[in-house]
Amino acid sequence: MQNRGRALESVLMSYLVLARKYRPRNFSEMVGQDHVVQALSNALGTQRLHHAYLFTGTRGVGKTTVSRILAKSLNCQGADGQGSITAAPCGVCQACRDIDAGRFVDYTELDAASNRGVDEVQALLEQAVYKPVQGRFKVFMIDEVHMLTGHAFNAMLKTLEEPPDYLKFVLATTDPQKVPVTVLSRCLQFNLRPMAPETIREHLQKVLQAENVPADVQSLTLLARAARGSMRDALSLTDQAIAFGAGRIEETLVRQMLGSVDRSYVLHLIEALALGDGKTVVETSEALRLNGLSAASTLEEMSAVLQRMAVIQTVADAAQSDEMDPQAADTLRLAALMPADETQLLYSICLHGRADLGLAPDEYAALTMVLLRLLAFKPAVRPAAQAEKKTLKSPAPEAPMLPVQQLAVRSTPLAADAAVTRSGEPAPRVASAQAASKVLAFPVRVQADSRGEAVAGESGHAVLRPTEDGDFWHKLVSQLIADDAITAMVRELALQSQLVAQDTDQWLLRVERESLNQAGSRDRLATALQAAGHEVRLVVEVGRVTDSPARRNVALAAERQMAAEKIIFDDPFVQTMMRDFGAKIVPGSIKPG
Repeated sequence: MQNRGRALESVLMSYLVLARKYRPRNFSEMVGQDHVVQALSNALGTQRLHHAYLFTGTRGVGKTTVSRILAKSLNCQGADGQGSITAAPCGVCQACRDIDAGRFVDYTELDAASNRGVDEVQALLEQAVYKPVQGRFKVFMIDEVHMLTGHAFNAMLKTLEEPPDYLKFVLATTDPQKVPVTVLSRCLQFNLRPMAPETIREHLQKVLQAENVPADVQSLTLLARAARGSMRDALSLTDQAIAFGAGRIEETLVRQMLGSVDRSYVLHLIEALALGDGKTVVETSEALRLNGLSAASTLEEMSAVLQRMAVIQTVADAAQSDEMDPQAADTLRLAALMPADETQLLYSICLHGRADLGLAPDEYAALTMVLLRLLAFKPAVRPAAQAEKKTLKSPAPEAPMLPVQQLAVRSTPLAADAAVTRSGEPAPRVASAQAASKVLAFPVRVQADSRGEAVAGESGHAVLRPTEDGDFWHKLVSQLIADDAITAMVRELALQSQLVAQDTDQWLLRVERESLNQAGSRDRLATALQAAGHEVRLVVEVGRVTDSPARRNVALAAERQMAAEKIIFDDPFVQTMMRDFGAKIVPGSIKPG
């Protein structure tokens, strides 16, 4: 029993955290810092070595790691003991193993955060007069060098500028702005960049494969985003996720650990904002409160989705790069649904709204106000209002006469005399008490829209008005999508368009967003149709859409949702729980199978 306990204790004591276990030991293992690796490798290969190096960058991007690899490159003796300065240290010689273990006598690391005074620096510089004991070079590595005092910087200036041939300085800092220019001018400076989430995710996949830990792509994406460019933070979070999930990494567990918001909430919010559905916005915000999800995380996730939407709206081919994202199709759909100017406005509101959360007594109330702010600035009617303004200036003679529009203007006695009614007869004089604010009645002509009329329900949203062409177009588009014949923006063009007319060799489609009407997408859709047996040329116009495959899909989804909710609410057990125990069904928790 004692032997088993000692063996278990030995295993526990020998465990290395992922950030240390998978720390790169040569330049080929470095991730995300190719520009630094290339420069140092070329310098080592041509023996053009500087006497002082300064590595800058945020935490966890590899400053200390690069320093140790550089020290091994300078002192590597080769597996046979006959090696020289190299960009690929062997890792098996005594010098390489000692540097990795932190016991190489000619490699000294000084933490300036805790040894920042002039005495500590002078004690380090006193070793500079002695030649290396084991290696070719002495290497002094000063971490967080910006923490040194002014006197400490002054004490090292002379040695830093003209060190002995066998001495190399390596400085590292997260805040180069605090390093005196007299020091910067004596160093070769390299800036290590924060790593992209995609780079971190790919590295985490390799690490977890080596550790035999199962993980899905979405959970790794969450960890990569939470690391904010730091590989060390990403590996530490991965360690935490493995412990939290008892040896497995799953999206729901990672979200719970990080306190992050399920992106489905975010997509639901953006869609509601695009449609001007304030009721859904408030209900979703309340669902976030009930589930205890972070308001700040919600705005952060929204900003990320909106940024992708803005890129897709500007560069259509950018959607192709999101294939690894499980929500790429939803992001693409929202990019087509929301106008580009509203996307920019909502992105700005989300960014500034995060700062407002701390000022409000209730962060969820603040979140709701931030979300509703867009609706306050959202135009009530977009194309119709613009058409009316234009026709007031230059009415079209062939347009039909609409009912009289009442325009309130400040009137003068002359204006009062000139007031007319729709019939053209002079209007009666108004009492003097009302002379300060007369109302003039003008007939307003609005250009008729020959491509279809606006269809709106009681909520003010566009509703579906099925057509025979729509039946054919919906089946055809659904088949193309099922066969993977159309993807990305081509798929969105097909889903969001209405088939208006079919001629022998030409089809007329209508879309509501100009961003969908792009030549490349139009040509690729025509090619897909030809492959499906429809040799036609496509013409796309911009106008009001009343019957599109996307709207039919939304209607079908709504029917399924209502059916699912009816099943739940009609269930006797659910009714008993609600009646006797006051149970409530969480909004949005019912999903059709």
